[in-house]
Order: sequence, then C-alpha cells, then structure tokens
Amino acid sequence: MNIAAYPKYESYHDSGVEWVGAIPASWKVRRGKWLFKKMDRPVRVEDDIVTCFRDGVVTLRANRRTEGFTNALKEHGYQGIRKGDLVIHAMDAFAGAVGVSDSDGKSTPVYSACVPRVDGRVNPHFYAYYMRHIALSGLLVAMAKGIRERSTDFRFNDFADLALAAPPVEEQTAIVAFLDRKCATIDEAVRIKEEQITLLRERRQILIQQAVTRGLNPDAPMKDSGIDWIGQIPAHWESKKISHIGVVGNGSTPSRSNMLYWDGGDIPWLNSSKVNDFIITEAEQFVTAKAKRECHLPSVEPNDLVMGITGQGKTRGMVAVCKIATTINQHLAYIRIKSPDVFNEYVLHFFVAAYDWLRRQSDSNGSTKGAITCDDIKGYSVLMPPIEEQKAIVSHIRAGSEAIERAIDLKQTQITALREYKTSLINAAVTGKIKVI
Repeated sequence: MNIAAYPKYESYHDSGVEWVGAIPASWKVRRGKWLFKKMDRPVRVEDDIVTCFRDGVVTLRANRRTEGFTNALKEHGYQGIRKGDLVIHAMDAFAGAVGVSDSDGKSTPVYSACVPRVDGRVNPHFYAYYMRHIALSGLLVAMAKGIRERSTDFRFNDFADLALAAPPVEEQTAIVAFLDRKCATIDEAVRIKEEQITLLRERRQILIQQAVTRGLNPDAPMKDSGIDWIGQIPAHWESKKISHIGVVGNGSTPSRSNMLYWDGGDIPWLNSSKVNDFIITEAEQFVTAKAKRECHLPSVEPNDLVMGITGQGKTRGMVAVCKIATTINQHLAYIRIKSPDVFNEYVLHFFVAAYDWLRRQSDSNGSTKGAITCDDIKGYSVLMPPIEEQKAIVSHIRAGSEAIERAIDLKQTQITALREYKTSLINAAVTGKIKVI
C-alpha cells in the first residue's frame, strides 16, 4: 500500500520544535526526562550479557552470536537490564542501536536502561521506533558530541533534554501494533527474496561446475579424472598442474609509516577484498615506484588471475581476473597463464567451481587461520579440454550467468524498495504523518 493512500489526522498543530514540526492536534511534546527515567540496578549472579544491536534488537548476546565481541576481564559499572527496558546505546545510537530488551540480564554502563516515569503513560516500543527514526534520519549525528569517527556520544542526559512527540498512550500502542504487523510482513518478503538470491547463486555455481567438469556434450565418453572432488570427466580432456601452464607469485604491503611508498603513488595496489569484484577494473590504493622496487612488489598484468590466499574470511579461495596492470599485497597470489593452449577465463571459472574444495584443502594444511601458498597453487590440477572447447564453455557460462545476474539484480532492487518503504512507513507513523487507528 502506498503511504500516500493512508488517511491523515483531521488537524495538526505546530509542535514549537523545529525538527519535530507539525504534529496531530491530540499529540503533545514532552522532553525525554518527563517520559522516562534511567534505572541503575545491581547485577544479579544469574544475569547474562544483554547486547543492543544496530538493527534495534536488544537481546541476550547468546541469542544472536557469541563471536566478534570484546569480553571485559572485569565488569566495572555493569548494570541490570530487565525485559521491557528501553535501551539506548550511547556510542551507537546514531546507527540505530536503540530498542526494547526482550530479556533480563546485564550490560555495560555505555547503555542507558530506561523505564516509563509513570506506569501506563508511555509505551517503550513506540519510543524505540521513534528514536530509531530520529537516529537514522541523522538528527543524533547533528546533535553529536563526537568522540570517534562515525560515532556519537548520546547519553541519558542528551535523551532527557530531547523534545519528543508524545501521542496519547493508546495511540502509541496502536501505532506499535500497526508497525509490528507491517514490518513483520515486509521482513518476511525480504527474507524470501534473499533466499531466492541464495538459490540463484547456487544455480550459477552449479552451472559453472557442470560446465568445467562435464563439458557441454552430454553424450561424450567419460573417464575418471583422478581428482577426488570431480569424479568422471570427458575422456578427451587432460589434467594439468598450474606450474605446467603458468607462473604464480604473491606480493606484500609496503610500510605504512614510510610516506615515500604511498604519497603521490600511481601504481595500483590490490588487497584481498578486490577478489569480490570478480572482474577487477580499478584500484582504491596506489603505491610509488620506489615502493614497488624496494618492496619487491610483483607486476600483475591485464588478464592475470588473482586469488585470495589467507584468513578465515570468505575471500580465501576466491578468484578474480585483473583487467588492469597492478600489483598486490601478501594476501593475494597472481596466476599468469603462459600456455597458448589455455584460456585464462576458463581457468578462472574452474577455480570458481573449486572454491569449496580450496577452502577444505587449505583448512587442512595445519594452520589455525587457513592459508593457501604459492606452492599449493602451482600443484593444483586443472581440467583441460581443447582450447576451442574451453572458449565454448566460457561463452556458455557467460550467457547463463548474465541471465542469473539479471534475476539477482531484480531481486536486490526489490529488497531495496521494500526496505525504503519500511523506513518511510515507520517515519510516517511515529511522526503522525499518517493515521493508523
């Protein structure tokens, strides 16, 4: 439903607050301190840590994830949190870290645990929606006492002095029920589309894997490949090690403290995140000729492949093709195909198909962090159809992938539109621009 199609209130009045603007005639303006009070509860033995996330969810840390957090050795100043508290994250409120706790527990003193000053006069869930609207519209950043890049210090005193729209509590509750229902429907639609994108990407992976391991002729005689993750391959195909068809090398990171390596640099320098591009046409970072010479950085040529080789992130094992002359850091390796009988883009797709195997193989090398070495890459075997068949396989993959990419792009556009509609709907409801009761 278009937001413009929702009814409006019969009359509005000036709130007297510039950023609040006009509000329904039955609404008032109240400062945060007249609506909520800050609690300072002791921590109980049974309390587990509650986390306020940027998507507005406030829950026990264990309910969402347990990794990626910094655990305090001593919990100085920790406080009790109760189910139903309006929780404001002082450091991340600007990014939407405001919500109502669904659990009892404890939290860092960076959080403000707020409860209605008078029971039954305020619905904390309404103000969770309202404060996230204020935060994500940029108001908190504008008010910020900045303490670090992309963050603000928004503590209870700031909230207490903030002028807020205050509908009658019955309307607050009705708006919350409306938004809960509508947001759940939108979130489910987004979830379905994200699942469809996952299936489309799986379909593309299957398309590539079948093409580079079975070829395009379903009636071709088959033989055992000798490669455990592949099995049967067309009988006329060969298997060749990378060392027999090309060269491999990796790079380094020039010292960041030596400005002569970076200032005024015009040589593209890639880090491992660039493999996400799949086709690399530009760089974000550049080094000088002095850095390239003294740090022994390799020359990566157009049409060379680059592979992520370290870490537990998804880039280890991912491969891209360079379309520019560049150099690389130590987390990437380049592969330059030298054989005239091998099409580099075919090898690219072969390694895309081998991604899961590359992950498993490099995990089993004994490193706790996972790594692929240049020697590993040199020893990898690649299936080799005749060159013309390689090119036909690449053309087949391109055509199929383009159709799948168009479908993915459409789904992503739809997801963006749904999320924008959700944001607009919340903003309109909590500011009284539409009437939902």
